Amino acid sequence: MKVYYEEDANYDAVKDKTIAVIGYGSQGMAQSCNMKDSGLNVIVGLRPNGASWEKAKADGHTVMSVEEAAEKADIIHILIPDEVQKDVYNNQIKQHLTEGKTLSFSHGYNVHFKYIDPIKGVNVIMVAPKSPGAMVRRTYTEGFGVPGLVCVERDETGDALDIALGMAKAEGLTKAGVIKTTFKEETETDLFGEQAVLCGGVTELIKAGFDTLVEAGYSPEMAYFETCNELKLIVDLIYQKGLAGMWNDVSNTAEYGGFVTRERVINEESRKAMREILKEIQNGKFARDWALENVSGIPHLNAMRRLEDESLLETTGKKLRKMCGLQKD
Repeated sequence: MKVYYEEDANYDAVKDKTIAVIGYGSQGMAQSCNMKDSGLNVIVGLRPNGASWEKAKADGHTVMSVEEAAEKADIIHILIPDEVQKDVYNNQIKQHLTEGKTLSFSHGYNVHFKYIDPIKGVNVIMVAPKSPGAMVRRTYTEGFGVPGLVCVERDETGDALDIALGMAKAEGLTKAGVIKTTFKEETETDLFGEQAVLCGGVTELIKAGFDTLVEAGYSPEMAYFETCNELKLIVDLIYQKGLAGMWNDVSNTAEYGGFVTRERVINEESRKAMREILKEIQNGKFARDWALENVSGIPHLNAMRRLEDESLLETTGKKLRKMCGLQKD
């Protein structure tokens, strides 16, 4: 594994280039502000009069339409949602790509699954902070940074890696360390982590634990605190100290109980399901299903959102979060 730090990167390949950040959500705001504050020439491409237009201007950026930004830029850094990137690329960016330009991403999804196939003569790179945008910005303003990834899918100019590292340095990532990877590895591991562990696995584990306690006659409030609210305490310990550090900090009772029961919950059937999920990511089934869902107007996603929002776990959680001052509405 190759890891780059501050001394491994410089601004030579990017200092005289114009970088267009397309999108101004959490990542777009953080990455564009960090690069601008590091002295790079950054412009922001947005939908005219969209919700983010005035915000980006207020943050000191030169803001223009996506088409204008793509035409003006040497580096086009696409930070809009996966599901809209293909259309925006085909309709507003592609015609402004010329030989020697660089197309950049923070997630390899559309390139890896061939929804975006950049023209010949254009560099294709990735600069990806491994953190939510708010933390990318906050740690930068505190003088440090978050870890990140860099990838080079296509090097047409001979300095694509230097461009990626220059951008990563400007975002503060090289202070924490930047791992060199590939579009394939980043995309497939990211999707798997989201689905099997971070978003899919964890939420279903919470729901199953909550439902088990409520069905056994315990109050929803106690069930919520024990299976959902306290999860943050454990995750924070793991984040700060690893698994061994977490076990050291919880009670001996919790440690023993966790060790002797965890494989009854996450067992061979669970691991088999994880392998199947990974296979569906690798062979493109998930990407095809997600594309069809978007073509249909995301009816399944909307139905799942509604059911989740109306669940006893969520209604209980909203009440308790208000009680604790964590949620206002």
